[in-house]
Amino acid sequence: MNEQTRPASSEKRYWPMGQLILARVREFYREPSALFWVYGFPLLMVVALGIAFRNKPAEQILVDVQQDGGDTPGFQSVYDILKENAAFKVQKGDAAQCRLRLRTGKTALVIVPPPSPGEPSQYLYLFDQTREESRLAHSKVDDVLQRANGRVDPLPVKPVDVQEPGGRYIDFLVPGLVGMNLMGGGLWGVGFVTVDMRIRKVLKRFLATPMRKTDFFFAILLSRLIFLVPEILVLLVFAWLAFDVVVQGSILAVVVLILLGALAFAGIGLLVASRARTLEAVSGLMNLVMLPMWVLSGIFFSSDRFPEAMQPFIKALPLTTLIDALRSVMLEATPLQALWPQVAILVGWAVGSFVLALRWFRWQ
Repeated sequence: MNEQTRPASSEKRYWPMGQLILARVREFYREPSALFWVYGFPLLMVVALGIAFRNKPAEQILVDVQQDGGDTPGFQSVYDILKENAAFKVQKGDAAQCRLRLRTGKTALVIVPPPSPGEPSQYLYLFDQTREESRLAHSKVDDVLQRANGRVDPLPVKPVDVQEPGGRYIDFLVPGLVGMNLMGGGLWGVGFVTVDMRIRKVLKRFLATPMRKTDFFFAILLSRLIFLVPEILVLLVFAWLAFDVVVQGSILAVVVLILLGALAFAGIGLLVASRARTLEAVSGLMNLVMLPMWVLSGIFFSSDRFPEAMQPFIKALPLTTLIDALRSVMLEATPLQALWPQVAILVGWAVGSFVLALRWFRWQ
């Protein structure tokens, strides 16, 4: 019996899209591993990276003072000046010991003081200019020793330490993890599941039901949005409670961007799964799609680090667009209307991938 010959009462009782959504929700919440990867893993990522890159006092700079011929006045003067400064961790040793520590990276700088502190022309700084910590140690040590020997800066300055929510690495990281979660959920939660149903002949059985292809597609997309709400809410609330990560801009703008990102990646997941017949094939295709975005889209560091010639391609990726837009709203309070290029790109990915998937999809 096809859709045209079904009784009206039966049509009222039967709603293919609703039944498919319920089936997807029940299947998901009955799988403990899926619950962990959707809800537990992102929280572990936030905890691990938040602790690793937490705000903490500046690390002490490792410095060696070369001690030749005993505690000469020149050695003792330099050693005492640096030892009293909390920014440095100072050790002493003979020339061989100091050179070995410098070569093996156990110290950043070796100072060879003159026998007498009254001979500044004989101070030697031994360091590797290719190492950033060595260049920093040279600059800091030289500044401290010059001031201790009477240098006066012509311009008075006053350093002010500014630490505010929004400027920390964890604030930068959370929008990236939200985007990564949306990408993974869209491709694995939609694409992988669809191919798995094709392999198990579930899609073939759907052909015998009064269900249109669009019913199946919209059910997959809507069930993804149902999973999305607690998934992202848990991540953002945990980041707020554990690390004081706040949204500087509009909550509504964040919600709109998250929904657009979820639809875009769900559409891409359907497109990837539209013709794949094995789990190996769909896994390879999904990794092919996700790997460039994992590397280029700025999840853990800014995508601006890549060469200028690559930027047009990088900015066109849906994950780059989503993360950049989320960071603009969450960190800079940018209004949604100012992000219309990013919104247009996400809508284009969502609509384009859905239309192509609808055209190329096969049931078996």
